[in-house]
Amino acid sequence: MSIATIDVRDLLGHPGASRAQSLHGTLEGLATEVARVPDDVPIEADLLLESVVEGIVVSGRLSGTFRLSCARCLTEFEAPFDVAVHEVFMAEPDEDAGDYVLDPELGIEPGQMIRDVVGVQMPFSPLCRPDCRGLCEVCGGNRNLGECPGHDEVDPRFAVLSHLFPDETND
Repeated sequence: MSIATIDVRDLLGHPGASRAQSLHGTLEGLATEVARVPDDVPIEADLLLESVVEGIVVSGRLSGTFRLSCARCLTEFEAPFDVAVHEVFMAEPDEDAGDYVLDPELGIEPGQMIRDVVGVQMPFSPLCRPDCRGLCEVCGGNRNLGECPGHDEVDPRFAVLSHLFPDETND
């Protein structure tokens, strides 16, 4: 179930009024090359909606799960996320400022706000574990799983550098 519009008609025109709001739903297409929020796993949100003269302030926490591909070994793994949100939905938005729009008839569409807040938290280069050894550049075996038997040959482009580290062994 997609994240639904939040009806805030009861808060509009009553600065200082507030209410708690829980959200539970999915967002499609929230992804990068190595990180994504699965379409089948819901995002949870516990929000506080506060009426102000300019519109509605939305604050609280968003939580869910990232499905990630390790930048070194390409193994898929999952990691939880929990991020704070504090945004204003403006009744009269400035189009040049990129404000979130509050539609007095329909309410708040939280989808873009969630995309913005969670998207910034997506890791650029996730690792399945801090000591991930990655894939062998020669055979493509996953070094974490012992799939690479080791190789004696040195890439000819780097052979001239081999005297710099005579005690190093190839992994």
